[in-house]
Formats: sequence, structure tokens, C-alpha cells
Amino acid sequence: MADTKQTKTIGEHWVASELARRGWAPALTRDGIERTDILAVHTGLERHLIEVQVKSIRGDSPRSSWPLGLKAQQPPRSQHEWFIFTAIPDNHRLPVRGFVVPRAHVAAAAWITHWHWITEPGIAAGKRNTTVDRSRVPLKTFAAYEGRWDLLEAPADAAPILLPADFHGYALESRVGLPDGHPWRQSMPDPWRVE
Repeated sequence: MADTKQTKTIGEHWVASELARRGWAPALTRDGIERTDILAVHTGLERHLIEVQVKSIRGDSPRSSWPLGLKAQQPPRSQHEWFIFTAIPDNHRLPVRGFVVPRAHVAAAAWITHWHWITEPGIAAGKRNTTVDRSRVPLKTFAAYEGRWDLLEAPADAAPILLPADFHGYALESRVGLPDGHPWRQSMPDPWRVE
């Protein structure tokens, strides 16, 4: 069984090194700032600043998933908040996989994944009763964000929405929707921007 603290450390240091390779000056916050594991300034983009929360898991199969509780489901407070998800192979082989996702997209994905699973048509009522604070988002949900370090060069709210296409419909359904305070509740991108 993998040590979760060690997994967190591996993920944070890997993300910091990948940011540095791309012209960012990263600083680990060491749990000193809520919702932020790394602060980074880009040395060539007019001192562009980002706040990064790193979430790491062991394993990189399509069935792998990240637990995303209520804090991860909170809406962004600025245009500079990002998650970088890492999937660390179990057998010590490289590469680590990285997924660069704006906070608003993560909040929507965690909520939609959970409520669609809870209320999925054809599942008996009460059969699935886990609360939203135990949401788990599978790797495949963020697949289109893999390796998208280029997204960090613009504000997070300018990033294309690369979530699975069916999530747009789920976000509009009353049985699923979006969390309170989510920016897409006021102005739902329609259609979602894809590249």
C-alpha cells in the first residue's frame, strides 16, 4: 500500500519541476496557504502568477480516480487558480502523467460525476447513497487536459472546457446541475468550448 503523504510529496515535486522546465518559478507553500500547494510566477509572461493545487494518486489506469471533497468543489476566487492532477505509476516507471485543469472545471466535474452517479437512470433509489463530499473523479474525465501546460499561460476562465461532452447536458439537468456559487450557474457556456 502506498504512503499517501509520500504520494503527495512525489506529485508536488514533480509538478514543480515540470513548471520550472516551462519557464515558471515555482515555490512550494508547505500547507501554508489554503487551496494552494504551489505558487508560481512565469519569468517571461509579464510576471504572470498562478496558484496550483496538486492532487496525486498512485496508478494510471482508466479506472484510477482522484477523491475530490467539498473543498475541491468550491468555486474559484480568482482567474489564477488551477489544479494539476498527477497519476504516478505503481511500478516506479516513468512517466508520471499530469493533467492541468482550471478550478471551475474541477468543481463542475466533481459535482457532476457524483450527482450523475447517485441519480443515474435505471439505478434503484437509495442504492447509491454516498454524500458529495466523497466524490471521486476518474482519470478519463480529465483525459483531454493531459499535458496541457500551455493553458497556464492565460487566465483560467479563458481555458477551453475539455470535460466530456455529456457533462454539459448533465449540468443542465435538474437531477445533476452544478454546485452553489459555481460561475457557470450564472452563465453556462453553450456550447462548451472545445479545440
